[in-house]
Amino acid sequence: MDPETNSKLIKGAVLTGVINAVINGGIQYFFLKGHESIPISVDSITNTTETVLGTAVVLAITLSMILTLVAYFGIKEEKAPFWPTTFWLTIKHGFFTFGVLTSLAVLWQKYMGTVEVSLISALIIIGVIAGIVSGFVNYLTLKESTLIKEHKK
Repeated sequence: MDPETNSKLIKGAVLTGVINAVINGGIQYFFLKGHESIPISVDSITNTTETVLGTAVVLAITLSMILTLVAYFGIKEEKAPFWPTTFWLTIKHGFFTFGVLTSLAVLWQKYMGTVEVSLISALIIIGVIAGIVSGFVNYLTLKESTLIKEHKK
């Protein structure tokens, strides 16, 4: 991939990440506004406690799969076929996001324990996670699904 195209993809991914961080942080406010403080994680696989990372995992998986599809259908240039390329890319992004965030949540709990944060801090953490996931998914989807002349050789 030529540097100019890669630079455009990175700029678009950063913009997508920032927009999604703000939007999803704002949306989560309406789901979590009844809490004064929220634990980042708790030491239990099954629980009824709302946690920051528990909320972020579900949001990030959903976001990664939806944004893969949105990015693919937004490509105006020649693109790879949906089946099997983008279909499997959607599944891969969902599983990868689940694995990474769940692993980070487990490591957080192991080394930091149960830490409670304010609602605003929770929203910022969730927004940052949503933004990072959005940016990476956007970049990787466009990179994998856009057919470039060098792929046609």
